[in-house]
Amino acid sequence: MMVISDIPAVTVNQQVISAEQISAEMQYHPAASRREAAVKSAQALIINEVVRQRAVALGLYSGEAPLDGQQEQLVMDKLLAAECPPAQASTAECRQYFEANRGKFATAPLLEVRHILLAGDPRDLQERDRARQLAEHILQSLGNGEGDFASLASTHSNCPSARLGGNLGQISKGQTVPEFERQLFGAAQGVMAKPVESRYGFHVVEVVRRVEGNPLPFEQVRADIQSYLDTKVRRKASAQYITRLLSEADIQGFDFGLDGSPLMQ
Repeated sequence: MMVISDIPAVTVNQQVISAEQISAEMQYHPAASRREAAVKSAQALIINEVVRQRAVALGLYSGEAPLDGQQEQLVMDKLLAAECPPAQASTAECRQYFEANRGKFATAPLLEVRHILLAGDPRDLQERDRARQLAEHILQSLGNGEGDFASLASTHSNCPSARLGGNLGQISKGQTVPEFERQLFGAAQGVMAKPVESRYGFHVVEVVRRVEGNPLPFEQVRADIQSYLDTKVRRKASAQYITRLLSEADIQGFDFGLDGSPLMQ
């Protein structure tokens, strides 16, 4: 049974948010302590209530019960449309973002890769460790000039590519599992210094050839930049609008401070 005697009720413009409501909301706000969970829960319910009350005042909503998650977002969208100017990044802002992040806007590089897979089931820690040790041993052998990559792949690799000397051919982004790809596409040409771990085991990898991607022109990526920046602008506008609603409300039993650090009184 949940103890609620230590949770004070809160009022928002004379509308009571009971200790029982705050206690029930706590299941959706896991935290390191009961007090922290109570603070997060009260904060969420207060924001929900000021949004509901403003929507009722403008005739955009008629319900008296707290808004559920979907209702709250729909009502917020209506409020922002009614009371805030359209939130959209300008062409100049899009161009500025493009110039500051040119490295992000290029076609993906193309890699010619070969690898040696030492299979290891993630559920079998001993097998996994053996695979890692063998991968490190093979890397050491390659570094010492003891055998060539193709012959080592033919002998040790658990991938069908073993019969091709480990050759995976040309690879572009999206063709391999994410944990392998993240390390692979950040690598320089040559044998990677450490084994690459994936869900399949450990890989000894050589980037035989790397063809860098081509820069994309602004007009080709403008729509993506616009969408990204518009989302950021809308989030900022939403946060500022909620701050305004909170500052105008008569809230008793909870102090937002409007500095991002709400504290239970």
